[in-house]
Amino acid sequence: MRTYAVEIDHEACWGCKTSEVACKQENRAVDGVKLISVSEEGPGMIDGKLDFVFRVNLCRHCDDPPCADACSEEAIAKRSDGMVVMDYDLCTGCQSCITACPYDAIEFDNDKGIAQKCNLCHHRIESGLIPACADNVCPAHCIYFSINDAPPS
Repeated sequence: MRTYAVEIDHEACWGCKTSEVACKQENRAVDGVKLISVSEEGPGMIDGKLDFVFRVNLCRHCDDPPCADACSEEAIAKRSDGMVVMDYDLCTGCQSCITACPYDAIEFDNDKGIAQKCNLCHHRIESGLIPACADNVCPAHCIYFSINDAPPS
């Protein structure tokens, strides 16, 4: 069975936010909605030098997604390939998934009145591409997309 994953090397991130831009362009998210975000922690001092740490945040595509359990409309589902996707046509905008997400990775689109989250660019993957934010666009190479082709059991 084929499964997908995204791994992030936070220490390699230098905060350029290219992943945010690529995601916004790919998914046409409105102003104020980020399906991936890069935040800055710091400044701090490491070995007497000024240092900043950047954190990349997006849906973790949990094994047992609490956002899916919280959605009364079943608009969020975990696929057999590991992707946790949202059907925007089913979302009523109740925002229970936003509250349930332990990673603060679901945004509310006020214009559309619905919640939105990273769908791991499943439309790109299904066309043989990788997610817009991953390997090919990140100049720091801190966002890795992987495919696991495990033999059927």
